[in-house]
Amino acid sequence: MTPTLKPSVIKYKPQIEYLTEENCYINELSNNDTDESASIARARVEPGITTRWHRLSGVTERYVILSGEGIVEVDDMSPTHVKSNDVVIIPQNYRQRIRNTGNQDLVFLAVCTPRFTESCYEDVESVME
Repeated sequence: MTPTLKPSVIKYKPQIEYLTEENCYINELSNNDTDESASIARARVEPGITTRWHRLSGVTERYVILSGEGIVEVDDMSPTHVKSNDVVIIPQNYRQRIRNTGNQDLVFLAVCTPRFTESCYEDVESVME
């Protein structure tokens, strides 16, 4: 039986942020099996860092840039400068990475539909080299 989604407020917990293997700090703001339709994570990339090439199988991702600036690359799309309030749409199975080109952290929301799970993540860095 599918869990029922109920009204709720999820409080921000900065202490649960963790560093991923792709060089990006993640805080899972909303990601659990009671809401299979979407997940929301706060991502943070430090100045000068480029995340690893990766793709999400069966999951569409949207980056909502909150602060900082960078260059995003999605599949064969030209590298594109992004800054606060820009939205990047990454269709499912498209490779992606982002580079922080500024002097402060690049912070964005990663909104995934359906929700992100570890099984959908694929590192494709070695394929790109």
